[in-house]
Amino acid sequence: MARPTIKSFNWSALAERVAESDKNLYAAFKSKSDQYLRRVQVNPESPPKFDWTFYKKNIPLAGMVDRFQKEYESLKVPYPPDNYTVKLSELEKDYSSKIDNFVKESNVRIEEYRQKADKLKNQIPYAQMTMEDFKDIHPEEALDPLNNPTFWPHTEEYQSEYIDKMKPEDE
Repeated sequence: MARPTIKSFNWSALAERVAESDKNLYAAFKSKSDQYLRRVQVNPESPPKFDWTFYKKNIPLAGMVDRFQKEYESLKVPYPPDNYTVKLSELEKDYSSKIDNFVKESNVRIEEYRQKADKLKNQIPYAQMTMEDFKDIHPEEALDPLNNPTFWPHTEEYQSEYIDKMKPEDE
């Protein structure tokens, strides 16, 4: 099993997503990650090869070099199993669909807000508006004495159909 390492990573794409207030944390994280990567890359991926014939000629003890060679070649360094890559790819698929849906919904809301903003930009400023203009633009909020008469001061709690929600029901 080969040593697991990430060959390349798109640091600039990650940097675009980091908030300005967290840029120093991002720089520290990138620096530490680069240090770890350099430390891993300094070592060879496979252990060095020994010249066993040289040792067999120069070491007089019978069978010692053969025993070391056999043990060295049977030595396998266990790497922990990769249990998280599959889980992360599943999460990535799940969240990418959620993100796509959120982006679509957000674009719809943005378009609605742009239309409302354009409508507000194109209407008469409230300071120059008459009561009739206000009633034409906001019929649900305007005072309408003919169709919906109200009592002065024309607030909700002074109207005859008002129900006090803070008042206990048993009174």
